Amino acid sequence: MATVETGARLHFGFQNLSLAHERLYGGIGVALAEPRLIVEAGRADGIRCDDPSVRPYAQRAVEVLDVPGAEVRVPKQFGRHVGLGNGTQVALACLQAIAEAHDRAADVRERAPELDRGGRSGVGVATFEHGGFVVDAGHPTERFTAEPPDPGDWRVPEPIAAWPLPDHIRFVLVTPAVQAGRSGEEEDDSMRRVVERADPGIGDEIATLVTRRLLPAVVESDVDAFGRAVARLGRLNGAWYADEQGGVYRPPAGRLIEALDDSSAVTGAGQSSWGPTVYGVTDAEAVERAVADAETALADLDIDGEVRVVEPENEGATVDP
Repeated sequence: MATVETGARLHFGFQNLSLAHERLYGGIGVALAEPRLIVEAGRADGIRCDDPSVRPYAQRAVEVLDVPGAEVRVPKQFGRHVGLGNGTQVALACLQAIAEAHDRAADVRERAPELDRGGRSGVGVATFEHGGFVVDAGHPTERFTAEPPDPGDWRVPEPIAAWPLPDHIRFVLVTPAVQAGRSGEEEDDSMRRVVERADPGIGDEIATLVTRRLLPAVVESDVDAFGRAVARLGRLNGAWYADEQGGVYRPPAGRLIEALDDSSAVTGAGQSSWGPTVYGVTDAEAVERAVADAETALADLDIDGEVRVVEPENEGATVDP
């Protein structure tokens, strides 16, 4: 059996969603040490996988690698469609584990398009590869209309910035027990509408934000400045999505983010991807206050949910053949 272990990721937003600019998308995000995913794979004839949510990923990996089959087990997994990037991590981990089990080389970045991954954001692939904070290059806009290219007809955008985050930074994750975030055809339809009407001026403001505030904060390990910058990035992205998700943030994320913003222990808060998970940026010394404020926010809204404190992950997936 070959074992691949990887973690979740936060997606802070995109650099541009307007067709008026030369490059489209350009994801920004960070790898998380938790929650974790473990995929184990061995040789088999056909597909043996007891988890119906993972079986399609295993089937596609077997097809891409052109091997007889695989036995796949997933002893640890985190929530799907909650804003933490489960789909990409499962797809890549299945590919890597099955390749190792069959003594095949598998370049996950090269093969990701065949798995229908990396078509918009390259953050999930980059965090699987090496962890850390990532800004990817996006795609040339002339290759995209409001419709994305056909599945597999793209290259995963390369990182234009990849940097470890400091050991003392922490993320408070709040996942309310509400309907899962968008995925599949529903997500594609929403993104099409967003791109069709995206304000190019927002992309201009984000460009300045990234180069003058966000990247310097990462390089200088300035947690306060980093939190403020990613929070602003999330609000600007939310203006693009407002018509699709019922506001700058998807309800009830906005009220949770407002509560986290009011916390003296949190330097910035936002929504990861389509949610419902929201995050607050804090540091190791302020964790207890940040958690207490997050739990209070859930209680005040009378919403069940999970509050976790996680570290960034500055290494990529591990493989144990």
